Amino acid sequence: MPAERVLIIGGRIENVRKAVEQGLGVVYLQQPGQFTPEHAKLVDAALLVDFADWSVVEPIVTAAHKVYGFTRVATTGEAGVETAGRINDLLGLGGVSHGVARLLRDKLSMREHLTRVGATTVPAAEVTDRAALEAFGAAHGYPFIVKPVDGIASLGIQLVRGPQELGAAWERIVELRASEHQFAQYFPLDRFIAEGYVEGPEFSVEAFTFEGRHVIVAVTEKLTDGNFVEAGHVVPARIGTDAERAVEAAVVEFLDAVGVVHGPTHTELRLSPDGPRVIESHNRPGGDRIRDLVEAAYGFDMEAYTVAWPCPGLPAPTGRPPLVQAAATRFLTAEPGVVSRIEGAEEARALEGVVDLDLSVRAGSEVAALRSSWDRIGQVIAVGADADGALATCDEVCARTVVVTGDAPGDDASGAGW
Repeated sequence: MPAERVLIIGGRIENVRKAVEQGLGVVYLQQPGQFTPEHAKLVDAALLVDFADWSVVEPIVTAAHKVYGFTRVATTGEAGVETAGRINDLLGLGGVSHGVARLLRDKLSMREHLTRVGATTVPAAEVTDRAALEAFGAAHGYPFIVKPVDGIASLGIQLVRGPQELGAAWERIVELRASEHQFAQYFPLDRFIAEGYVEGPEFSVEAFTFEGRHVIVAVTEKLTDGNFVEAGHVVPARIGTDAERAVEAAVVEFLDAVGVVHGPTHTELRLSPDGPRVIESHNRPGGDRIRDLVEAAYGFDMEAYTVAWPCPGLPAPTGRPPLVQAAATRFLTAEPGVVSRIEGAEEARALEGVVDLDLSVRAGSEVAALRSSWDRIGQVIAVGADADGALATCDEVCARTVVVTGDAPGDDASGAGW
């Protein structure tokens, strides 16, 4: 029997595998439909309930702790961070509290907290009606951002450029509140925030905190194509030394200000003319497989550290690991419609430097308009000697992989790579 156990909430199967590889026993808290035969072979116990429902989770986890004695709780997904914090508080396991996890999830509370403690931030206010939009524009100027308070995947983000766009912005909020999306159970579109717009290139900082000590593992360059849905990522970021130091310092200041004391963080920033400004942060590894880019580039397995640290096989680094190679990802998109055929994918997978080409559509699949990260249809990951080389391979894969869509199967009206 393992000497120690970890409670893992949700996430991909790799979470469980990596914990077991480090000699840990696993108690697994997951949605019933996500439990597989492979999970059953790896875990000591499975708690198959809606882990977003605390009224159900609290008594079950309390009983499981008495039986299995897990000493830590971990999650790599946004949907599990608040539940993990509640369990930490309930059982006295240490780690990130529910209050801190909620502060990171609730972007309005985060802005208000930063203002109270005197940390660098931008103006923000809740949007309850159209008059609130007008008041924010009058007080803070244009352009400004409107987005869900606890949104994810770039869904519902709007740029309001001037008073003439207030009406459309409010109509979009009303539309979003009345809509349903596939993860509405975890990320409801009910509350919205207006906040100052930050102009400048976008980055994210992947860090891990060891008992209050923040280690910056990587600075990721975020690629955009003129909207808020990210088109790709590059590790390491193509950024000057002074700017990189400023970005890192801003993240350390932020993590201290919000009270992160343990575990992974993924903090998104823009480098404005006045310096770095944090857009949002999460106490879990970055999505979009950024964790895989970081591992390919630096050899640091953010996922393994999330579920298994501290343990003998995962020493706490004193600083950023040495760079091994660059890694990049690009996302594939296509015109809305029904997929009639996909061309070039196998040839693209064989290109030197390609780590993975993952397509989530096939002939007959429906492609939606690109309004959030969930509407992307595929992803390529590649490595190279430097960032430009890795990204060039991704671009070549996207150019070769053509997803043809039309109004119905067999209609070749349109197509795209990325």
